[in-house]
Amino acid sequence: MLSRVSRAVLMTALGLPCIVPAVQSAHAALGGSPLTPPAGAAVHSQTVSSSAVAHAASGVASAASAPSSYTVRATTYDGGTVVREYLAQDGTVFGLAWSGPQMPDLNALLGTYFPQYLAGVQAVRAARGGHGPVAVEQDSLVVHSGGHMGAFAGQAWLPQALPAGVSGSDIQ
Repeated sequence: MLSRVSRAVLMTALGLPCIVPAVQSAHAALGGSPLTPPAGAAVHSQTVSSSAVAHAASGVASAASAPSSYTVRATTYDGGTVVREYLAQDGTVFGLAWSGPQMPDLNALLGTYFPQYLAGVQAVRAARGGHGPVAVEQDSLVVHSGGHMGAFAGQAWLPQALPAGVSGSDIQ
């Protein structure tokens, strides 16, 4: 027999695709290649240099530091939810962020890391109980997710896959 916490986590995981049909399947799988955005979604990409970000924050410029660039690809869904993919130079998704009125399908976003995320959520819920924002912070996966109806936000990243000069706080 499943515990109350296990049932709640399972029902949440199974119910997300049913509750949020307007966001449909997300277009990125953490640790893999970006997927094709759904029809009707607006996509914008920007290349970022991590050393430029670090130097701008510190006010220091150095010709000796080798820049590490990555691409941020933002997709705005019809319902207004924005999912940002953080792509390494080889095209691998190392981070994700989302915000908007509807929760994206975390199963699709997290890909093969989704079971690890569910186990982390279950452990957090068992330790502190209740509902609300969840922070799963493990050596191989970090996911912060929270919000309420009409305003959801979160970030997920793979600490070992972050490019040089990029930290989890850059995933926004």
